[in-house]
Amino acid sequence: MMKKRSISASKASLVLFLCQMISALDVPLDSKLLEELSQPPTITQQSPKDYIVDPRENIVIQCEAKGKPPPSFSWTRNGTHFDIDKDAQVTMKPNSGTLVVNIMNGGKAEAYEGVYQCTARNERGAAISNNIVIRPSRSPLWTKEKLEPNHVREGDSLVLHCRPPVGLPPPIIFWMDNAFQRLPQSERVSQGLNGDLYFSNVQPEDTREDYICYARFNHTQTIQQKQPISVKVFSTKPVTERQPILLTPTGSTSTKVELRGNVLLLECIAAGLPTPVIRWIKEGGELPANRTFFENFKKTLKITDVSEADSGNYKCIARNILGSAHHVISVTVKAAPYWITAPRNLVLSPGEDGTLICRANGNPKPNISWLANGVPISIAPEDPSRKVDGDTIIFSHVQERSSAVYQCNASNEYGYLLANAFVNVLAEPPRILTPANKLYQVIADSPALLDCAYFGSPKPEIEWFRGVKGSILRGSEYIFHDNGTLEIPVAQKDSTGTYTCVARNELGKIQNEVQLEVKDPTMIIKQPEYKVIQRYGQVSFECIIKHDTTLLPTIIWLKDNGELPDDERFLVGKDNLTIMNVTDKDDGTYTCIVNTTLDSVSASAVLTVVAAPPTPAIIYARPNPPFDLELTGQLERSVELSWIPGDENNSPITSFVIEYEDGLHEPGVWHYQTEVPGTQTTVQLKLSPYVNYSFRVIAVNEIGRSQPSEPSEQYLTKSANPDENPSNVQGIGSEPDNLVITWESLKGFQSNGPGLQYKVSWRQKDVDDEWTSVIVANVSKYIVSGTPTFVPYEIKVQALNDLGYAPEPSEVIGHSGEDLPMVAPGNVQVHVINSTLAKVHWDPVPLKTVRGHLQGYKVYYWKVQSLSRRSRRHVEKKILTFRGNKTFGMLPGLEPYSSYKLNVRVVNGKGEGPASPDKVFKTPEGVPSSPSFLKITNPTLDSLTLEWGLPTHPNGILTSYILKFQPINNTHELGPLVEIRIPANESSLILKNLNYSTRYKFYFNAQTSVGSGSQITEEAVTIMDEVQPLYPRIRNVTTAAAETYANISWEYEGPDHANFYVEYGVAGSKEDWKKEIVNGSRSFFVLKGLTPGTAYKVRVGAEGLSGFRSSEDVFETGPAMASRQVDIATQGWFIGLMCAVALLILILLIVCFIRRNKGGKYPVKEKEDAHADPEIQPMKEDDGTFGEYSDAEDHKPLKKGSRTPSDRTVKKEDSDDSLVDYGEGVNGQFNEDGSFIGQYSGKKEKEPAEGNESSEAPSPVNAMNSFV
Repeated sequence: MMKKRSISASKASLVLFLCQMISALDVPLDSKLLEELSQPPTITQQSPKDYIVDPRENIVIQCEAKGKPPPSFSWTRNGTHFDIDKDAQVTMKPNSGTLVVNIMNGGKAEAYEGVYQCTARNERGAAISNNIVIRPSRSPLWTKEKLEPNHVREGDSLVLHCRPPVGLPPPIIFWMDNAFQRLPQSERVSQGLNGDLYFSNVQPEDTREDYICYARFNHTQTIQQKQPISVKVFSTKPVTERQPILLTPTGSTSTKVELRGNVLLLECIAAGLPTPVIRWIKEGGELPANRTFFENFKKTLKITDVSEADSGNYKCIARNILGSAHHVISVTVKAAPYWITAPRNLVLSPGEDGTLICRANGNPKPNISWLANGVPISIAPEDPSRKVDGDTIIFSHVQERSSAVYQCNASNEYGYLLANAFVNVLAEPPRILTPANKLYQVIADSPALLDCAYFGSPKPEIEWFRGVKGSILRGSEYIFHDNGTLEIPVAQKDSTGTYTCVARNELGKIQNEVQLEVKDPTMIIKQPEYKVIQRYGQVSFECIIKHDTTLLPTIIWLKDNGELPDDERFLVGKDNLTIMNVTDKDDGTYTCIVNTTLDSVSASAVLTVVAAPPTPAIIYARPNPPFDLELTGQLERSVELSWIPGDENNSPITSFVIEYEDGLHEPGVWHYQTEVPGTQTTVQLKLSPYVNYSFRVIAVNEIGRSQPSEPSEQYLTKSANPDENPSNVQGIGSEPDNLVITWESLKGFQSNGPGLQYKVSWRQKDVDDEWTSVIVANVSKYIVSGTPTFVPYEIKVQALNDLGYAPEPSEVIGHSGEDLPMVAPGNVQVHVINSTLAKVHWDPVPLKTVRGHLQGYKVYYWKVQSLSRRSRRHVEKKILTFRGNKTFGMLPGLEPYSSYKLNVRVVNGKGEGPASPDKVFKTPEGVPSSPSFLKITNPTLDSLTLEWGLPTHPNGILTSYILKFQPINNTHELGPLVEIRIPANESSLILKNLNYSTRYKFYFNAQTSVGSGSQITEEAVTIMDEVQPLYPRIRNVTTAAAETYANISWEYEGPDHANFYVEYGVAGSKEDWKKEIVNGSRSFFVLKGLTPGTAYKVRVGAEGLSGFRSSEDVFETGPAMASRQVDIATQGWFIGLMCAVALLILILLIVCFIRRNKGGKYPVKEKEDAHADPEIQPMKEDDGTFGEYSDAEDHKPLKKGSRTPSDRTVKKEDSDDSLVDYGEGVNGQFNEDGSFIGQYSGKKEKEPAEGNESSEAPSPVNAMNSFV
C-alpha cells in the first residue's frame, strides 16, 4: 500500500489508519450469516475487578464469551493454572466459563480469596478477562472498651468518637438513642465523615445517657452497636462566648488526593459560641458551577465528577460575631487510566492492511503493553504481517493465519484498563442477504427504497441495473447508499419494473432481482357536503373515490372523530352514508376516511339538525314543575326524597333531574345530584358530611325541561373526616433550585367538616431520606426551596379538618426545576447528499448534563457565501428542531455551489444549551436557471442579432450556452433544428445566412459541468426588404400566482384591435386546453378557480391571426398554508425599502394634490374615463384580482405565489421552501422514519467561537493495577 519508504512513522500510522477505515469490513447482523462465519472469541460478560462476596453464599465468578467455533474456557488463580477438576467445591457452568464455588455445602469463602482470570479460546485466538479480585465481606464486632461519662461545661465543644470496626466494605455510620430514633442534627450538632459526632457548643438539653453509634454492614446485612455514651452538661453563669476554632481538620493546612471522575468530599467542623457559620472558597478560582453541593449544614463541600481542573487550594472559613478561623486543603486530582481510543475488532480480507490503536490517558501517564492471545507480544509466536509501534499495531498484507485476539493493557499506580480486540481475516465471496424477487410497492411521487443487503471479503462493489440486462443506473435521479440500497427520490409510474443488484469482488459475483410497483394515489373525487336537515328527516353524504385498481380501499365513517353510533338508522353504503329519521343527537361532523395498504385520505362535512314545523292540531310543551317535595328517612349519609309530578303537556315525561343547594358553603348555587326515569317519583340520595342540603326537582320531556320545583326543607349532615384527598397533584420546579407543588383544592362540601387544611409532604426519590411535611390552608401551591437541580421527588398531599385526616394519599413523582443544558453535542458530521440537501449527524449529550427533560436538538445553519459569485450577503439563520433523542436530521432547501456553516444545540424545558463548534460544508454544483432574458434585435434579410443576460442563479461555474433554432412555416410546422454551442463569456451573437422573410423559433439555455439548465424561448422574423413590416407577435408572457388564481400579462406587437384569448391546463396532463376570452384589447387576464399547490401551463393567442399563439409558460399556485416563516420585518434592507416606498408615496400625493388644484386630469384618471369595461378595475383585496394599472413587471404574490419566466420552469421564491417534510417547527410532526419539521429564524446573530468519551477504571487494589 505504501510506496514512499522515507515518510515518518507517524505519517505511516496515519496512512495505514485511513486504509483501515476504508478497507475494514462491517459484518451485518444477519443470524444465518453470523452462524457461518468464523470468529475469534469475544468476552461478553465478566465479574467486576474488585468483587466482594457474601461469605455465607455461593461464589459465582462470571465469564461468558462468544465465537465461531464456540470457545473453550480455562482459569488462572494468583497467576497459575486453576484446575477446577481437582476441587470438588468448584464447578463450571455448561457452555460457559462461569465458575460456581459451593460455599453453602461446607466450603469456606476465605479459602477462595485471590486474583482470578478467565481465558476463552478457539482455533482463531484467545480472549482474556480482567483480573478479578475475590474478597469475602467482613463485619467484625466492636472492640470492648470502658466508656467514661463526658462532663462538659455549657458552651464548650465536644466530640463523641465512634471508631467503628474495620469492615469490608466500610460500614455506614449513624447515631441513635435507646428507642432507635435518630439523634437530631443541626448547624450546632452534626456527624463528621469519619462517623464522630461533633458539638460546636453543648447546651443543657444535650444531657442524656444514650448516645449510641451504629455501624451497618450492607453486604452481610448486619448492624453492630457501640456501648452507649453518657453526656452530662453542667451550667456556669454567665456562659462565655468563644470565637471559632476548627475541630476537624486540625492545623492550618492539609492535603487530599482524589481520583478523576470520583466525588470530592472536603469537611470543616468548627467549635465556637455562637455556633459558627461555614463558608467555602477556592483560592485563585471559582467553585465549579453545577457540580458543587453543600451538605451537613455547609460543613461538607461536595464536588461531583472531579477532573484535573479541580486541583487547587480550597479554603473553609468558620465565622461568628467574635471572629473567624480558616483551614486550607490542597487538593490534587490524579487519574486512573481512561480510554482515548480503545482498540476495535478488525475484519480484513487476505492481503489487506489495518491497524489496532490503543490510546489511554491518566495521571500519571499510563504504560501501554500488548498481548497476543493472552501472551505478552514479545514472547508470542512471530507474525511477519505484524509490527508493534508503541500504542499501535500495524498489519501489512495479512493472511488467514494472522487471525488472533490482541489485548491492550494500560496501567498506572491507580489502576488499569484491559481491552480485547480481534483481527479476523476472512476470504468470502459476495453474498446478497435481501430475499430474491422481493416486491416493493410505493405511491407515485413518493420515495422508493430498494434494498440490497450484502456481505463479502474483500468488500464487494455494488451496481444497480434496470431490468435483467439493462444498462447500469447513474445520474442525479438516483441515490446510492453505502449499505447497497438504491433510492429513487421521486418514483413515477414509469419507474415500475425489475431492478437488478450485482455484488462482485475478486472471489466471485452474485446478483439479485427485486420488483418495484408504483401505484396511483387514492383521491376523493366527490367529497361529502355540508347539510341542513329537519328533525325526523333523511340525509345522505357521498364519498366517491378514485384509486389504483390493484389496491383494495376500505372506507370508514366517523362522527365527531369517533365511531358511528351503534344505531340501525345509520346505513353505510359503498360510497355513501345515509341517516334515517334524523334526531338532534345526530348533529355534528361526519368524516369519510379511505385507507389502502399504501396511503390514506379523508374529507369531512357538517350536519346541522333543525326543528320540524309544528303540527297545529296538538300543542306540545314542556312539563309543569313537580311539587310537594318531602324528605324522609334522614341518615348521616343518605335521605329519601319524594315528589308529585306536574302536567306533562302532551309529551310524556322521560326523566326527573334532582339538584341540590349547599346553604352552608355555596348558598344560591344549585348542583346536579342525579337523574331518574320519568316513571319514578321517589329516590334514595347519597349525602356528604357537613352540608346543609336543600333539593329541587326538574321534569324533562322531548320538548325540554320544566321550571324547577320549589326547594325542599333543609337537612344539615354531621361533620366527619375528609373522604378524599386533593387531585391533580404535581411537582414541577420553576427555578433550578426549587420544587413547586400544586394541587386542586377540595370543594366546600368535600371538606366534610370545618378547618380544612392540607398536609404537603415530599422527599427526594431513591435517597434514604425522611418525609418533610408542612400543613397549609387556603392555598393550592407550596414552594420547596434549596433543592438540587432536576432531581425526582416523591410527593403527596393529604386533606385534614378539625375531625382528623383523610385516607393516606397516593404518591406522585415530580421534579425540581430545570437548568440550561451544560454541554454541546459532539462529533457533528455533515454528509452532503446532493446540491440542495444535506444530512447532519451528532453524538447525543450525556443525559446527566441535560439537567432537565430532553426535548430535542436544534440545528442552526446559514449560508456564508456563494462559491460562484464570491459575494457575501446578510446572514439569514435557519433553525431545525428535532424532537427527542434524535442524532441526525436532513437540511433541505440548500443553494447549490455554496458554503454553509452549522452548529447543534441540545434543548430542555429551560432552554437551549451551548452551541457546538461551527461546522463548515459546501454544496456541489447544480444546473443553472434559465438566462435572465433573451432579446432578438436588428432583423435584416438574412441575419438576426441575439442578446441575453446571465442566469439569475448560476448554481455553479458556467461552461457554455446552447442555442437551438428552427424555422416555422405558415402552418406552424417546424423545420430542421440547428444547435450552436456558445462560450460562457459571450453575451450576444449575430446569426447570418438565414432565409429572408422567415419566422424562426429559438431555444436558449446555459450549462454548468453538471448539465443544462432550463431554456428560454423566443421567436423572430427576418425581413422581406430593408423596411421592417409590422408582424403579429406575443412575447414576454409572465404570471403572478396566488393560491387559487393567477394574473397573466404579455406584450403584443402587431396590428391594432386584436382579440386575445388565454388557454391553460394542468402541466404534464393530456387533457384539452381550457380557453378564456379576454374582454377588450387588454394585455392581462386573471385566471380564477385554480387548485392550490398545482403546476399549470398557459399560453396566449390572438383571434384572426391564423391561429397565432405565444410560447407556453408554466407556473405553480401557492400552497394553502405556508410552513416556512422568515421574519423580514427585522431585516435592514426591508426597513430601508419601506422607508423609500413611503417617501415616494408622499411625493406622488403632493404632485397629485397640486395638479388637482389646477383642474387638470392626470393620465390614470383619463385612462379610467376612457374604459367603461367593468372588468378593468383596480385590485380588490377581498378576491385578489388585479386592476389595469398594475405593471406586468410589478406583480407580487398575494400569499405564496411564484413568478415564472417563459422557460417552462417554475422559479420558487425563498419563502416557498417548505420544511414540513424535514424538520420539526410550528406546523409539523416528527416521524419515526426520520422526517421532521423545520423553523427558520431570520435574525442576524454573532456566532460563538468554537471531547473524547472515556470510561474510567474504578479505584482498584494493588493486585489489580497491571498484569504480571
